[in-house]
Amino acid sequence: MAWFVLTRLARAMITILVVVGFAFIVLRLSGDPALEILSNDASPQAREAFRKAWGLDQPIWVQFLDYVTHVATGNLGNSMREGRDALAVVAGRIPVTLVLTVPALLINLLVGIPAGIFAALHRNSLLDRGVMLVAVAGFTIPSFVLGLLLVLVFSVWLAWLPSGGARSWHHAILPVLTLGAGGAAVLARYTRSAMLEVLGQPYIRTARAKGVPGHMIVYRHALPNAAIPTVTIVGLMVGQLIAGAVLVESVFSWPGVGRLLVSSVASRDLPVVQCVLFLIAITMVTSNLAVDFLYGLLDPRTRRGGRA
Repeated sequence: MAWFVLTRLARAMITILVVVGFAFIVLRLSGDPALEILSNDASPQAREAFRKAWGLDQPIWVQFLDYVTHVATGNLGNSMREGRDALAVVAGRIPVTLVLTVPALLINLLVGIPAGIFAALHRNSLLDRGVMLVAVAGFTIPSFVLGLLLVLVFSVWLAWLPSGGARSWHHAILPVLTLGAGGAAVLARYTRSAMLEVLGQPYIRTARAKGVPGHMIVYRHALPNAAIPTVTIVGLMVGQLIAGAVLVESVFSWPGVGRLLVSSVASRDLPVVQCVLFLIAITMVTSNLAVDFLYGLLDPRTRRGGRA
């Protein structure tokens, strides 16, 4: 068990380092922050002083080593535009983003999993085909397109809900639905596939032959064995919620982490962009670690490298 935990932790640390390094290099090669942050009439001397003050005049490998050293001590740098701690700038937006991502995750779980189970239990029926039709439409339509459609229907045509902003809970309804619809559709599809695979196993047929009630077969035999692929999808969804919020927050003018990332990229505020990407990497790696540990609980063979 100790080796299992250490291996996963080491893999997580390497993944974070690779993501942070790739983002750092790409951001440095994509443009000069001095040209975006300083005014157009700034002198060449002022631009050069800006680059020197932020260490942008150093080679990339020197800048990266300096950045990693500071990150190891908990210092993610200061915002080039605001002069404040970048982590504080991002942390101030996290609660606003959680207002969208937490309800969206609940929609994924409370709608996607029951819909997948329902479709599997009514395989090849009209109900099954209807659920899968909605699921296919849900995960094929891009989130920004779905968001614009919801705005068109509920804000423009019906005038029931506001089209943007974050002044009340009414403003969160359309963004939450947009963010949760695609995940619920994906989860429904994978839950259905996992349930159908388990329901076709010999031990399920044996339980039916013994006269075990149908609800007992589903909840005591089928669901626990179909949990591993479902847990995988849920783990990926948790990690991708913040990344998915980037488009949704931009469509609905929601002042969260996603919109902060877009504005920081546009203004070349590199420390804030790196802090947001670091947060996304931490979230995705942590969710994958949780999935690995749940694998160990659901199926002990995974702790022994798959050996029975």
